[in-house]
Amino acid sequence: MSTSVSAMVQGLREPLVHFLLIGIGLFVVYSVFSSAGNQSNSNRIQLTADDIKLLQITWMAQWQRAPTPDEMRGLIETRVRQEVLYREALSLGLDQNDEIIKRRLAQKMEFLAEDVSTIGTPTPEELKAWFEQNSARFALPGRLTFRHLYFSPDKRGQQAKHDAEQALQSLSAVSRVGDQFVDQDYFTDVSPDAVARVFGTAFSESLFKMKSSQSWQGPVESGLGWHLVWIETITPGRIPPFEEVNPEQLKSEWISEKREETKRKAFADIRKRYEIALP
Repeated sequence: MSTSVSAMVQGLREPLVHFLLIGIGLFVVYSVFSSAGNQSNSNRIQLTADDIKLLQITWMAQWQRAPTPDEMRGLIETRVRQEVLYREALSLGLDQNDEIIKRRLAQKMEFLAEDVSTIGTPTPEELKAWFEQNSARFALPGRLTFRHLYFSPDKRGQQAKHDAEQALQSLSAVSRVGDQFVDQDYFTDVSPDAVARVFGTAFSESLFKMKSSQSWQGPVESGLGWHLVWIETITPGRIPPFEEVNPEQLKSEWISEKREETKRKAFADIRKRYEIALP
């Protein structure tokens, strides 16, 4: 027994043991003070000069003037309130399994992936080569000028289409046998989208499949009823040559595609770090 005690005393005299004991002691002291410091900092809300400046800039961007002292105090109080409630929500675990928060954080990650991307300015040669591969994006829509006669189902019921077909047999270019339409009867140099906004997509697609002729055609159905149409002129859509495209629009489309490509690559690299388990 005395031999064991003697050996222990002898071991405690070793310099290496002294070093280990001092290290453990320092670690315990650091842990205690670090924990206390973190607890203190968790209850401290500090707004920097940059924070205050950002509040002012945001206000000025919205209201086009500097905030008054009372308004500034209100902005600061709102910012403090937000931070207090945010920290309390975190302490209660309200951020866990919240779909809205997940979506917002995912959006921020996408923004970060976009911000860190180094997309330079394209050269004219790069733009031209890219345009040749993506020229369909810049296709110009067709245009047409037409007038129409409207046959209302509200007034004619099931007879609306039949009345339009009968009227077509005896119409001249200036005949007025249709009903009052909610919009105009004559449309000049309009695009497919402009026609669709008034009559619907199906009507617009039908019109642009027709040919211009000095006669009435139809009847064509819209979301509002039946129409006879007189197409004066029609210009088919086309893809413009490189020289006709707005350089700024071309550059913007190029940058947008490069940005999306960068984000896709960044996500692909991140996704590799995860194992996806499906049922």
